Amino acid sequence: MTRPIKLFTALFLFIGIFAFGQEERETTQDSTQVAIDSMAIDTIVIRWEQKKIDNIKKGVDLRAPKVSFLGTKPLNQRARFASPTSFWENSNQFNLDITETAFVNWNAGGENAVSALGNLNFTRKYKFAHTSWDNELRLRYGINAQKGRKLRKTDDFIKLTSTFGFRKDSTSKWFWSAKLNFNTQFSNGYKYPDRSTPISRFMAPGYLLLGAGTTFNPEGKKFELYLSPITQKATFVLDDALSQQGAFGVNPGDNVFMQFGFLLTNNWEEEIFTNIFINHRLSLYTDYINSFGNIDVDWEINFLFKVNKFIQANISGHLIYDDDIKFDEVLAEDGSVVDPGIPKIQFKQSLGLGLIYTF
Repeated sequence: MTRPIKLFTALFLFIGIFAFGQEERETTQDSTQVAIDSMAIDTIVIRWEQKKIDNIKKGVDLRAPKVSFLGTKPLNQRARFASPTSFWENSNQFNLDITETAFVNWNAGGENAVSALGNLNFTRKYKFAHTSWDNELRLRYGINAQKGRKLRKTDDFIKLTSTFGFRKDSTSKWFWSAKLNFNTQFSNGYKYPDRSTPISRFMAPGYLLLGAGTTFNPEGKKFELYLSPITQKATFVLDDALSQQGAFGVNPGDNVFMQFGFLLTNNWEEEIFTNIFINHRLSLYTDYINSFGNIDVDWEINFLFKVNKFIQANISGHLIYDDDIKFDEVLAEDGSVVDPGIPKIQFKQSLGLGLIYTF
């Protein structure tokens, strides 16, 4: 075989082998690609090589810090710790009104006189979620001293009120309620100038009202309306002389007179003008058994004029009508009652300027 033929034959075999090998590689790659494409790749993780910090900048301190208390100073005031929220609203208030009149060589005449009226009011109110409990104790006593005569009482009462209520949800303004009212006085009362025979004493009379009903008490308002269709009223006359007279509705010789009836009370307080407040208290009661339709009324209205934190003026009125309290009683010579008298409207008005202290 000649040399050119050998070279041509070798070149032809090389080209054939190369072409066959290339075809095989493409076939393998295609099958591999198909297999790869058929696989579901969820996550691709790329890892970067973490390099160590060789050089640390100047000023960087890797040591643990040292804490020193040498430069600290004590607090000027003690720290105040948070106190738990209280659902009680408390109020204590003392009022003292003094009126004084003095005359020196007064041509028109007159007598020196001093009057003083003291009030103590304590309130404790609880309200949270479905429950409310309001308590109030009011004490009042007034005296008058005038030249040429002994001290005389001008006002006197003790009043305690407690109302417990429960409502079905925290948004309702109506409460199912139970209420207790108690009224009496401190000392003897007289029909001046007679000081020998008292017409009233401590627990003569004394009134206790206990019942259940419903109360309308809107949130954020100083307004309360109480309705009770079942209220028992007890009138106490714990003085033998007054009970023998049948005073304040008791049977002669008895110390207690029981009634059962309907009670309505309403308390309202509002600032009607700047520093001018109105305080209204109303109680209406009628007995189902003995005298249904005859309404006992106890109504107080007060206007308070606040001068500053410690001084205020007030105008007050108090109206009472009780069918069991009689006036103009007529007695025979032997002491027997000829005419028991008739009930009348009782009214008292006062005007004062004095001190007020809340604590």
